[in-house]
Amino acid sequence: MDTVQKLKLWVGIGCQKGSSQNLIATAIKKILPENQLQENAIAGLATIETKATEVGLIELCRLRSFTLKTFSPDVLSTVIIPNPSNIAQRIVGTSSVAEASAILAASHLTPSLTINQDLRTKLLIPKRIFRLQGESGAVTLAVAAE
Repeated sequence: MDTVQKLKLWVGIGCQKGSSQNLIATAIKKILPENQLQENAIAGLATIETKATEVGLIELCRLRSFTLKTFSPDVLSTVIIPNPSNIAQRIVGTSSVAEASAILAASHLTPSLTINQDLRTKLLIPKRIFRLQGESGAVTLAVAAE
């Protein structure tokens, strides 16, 4: 078996309000095979704490039995990521949701740990933005491995 497949994956998600479970699931189904990864390797989803009540995310976690980890903008802002976003910084208070939350979730970082620790977790898939014709909203995904 390929070493990458033995890893537990964390999918970092940033989404517009009202993004459906179908949109998020479709994005995941598209991005993983393109990178020789399988959905059954997903340990969970991660996002910013303000998305903890987003219906599409909650529904997908319930349907697939995914764990959902959330992080504050302050914690997300401490992670060095390859693709910062000025728009995200302005809207949610951090320059990264998908990439930073994937890295943090895969690193098992908790608020009680020192934020400036060396996060050895690397992104397997940098952020990608998805939309579906006929559906409102957009989702940004990034994937990191434990």
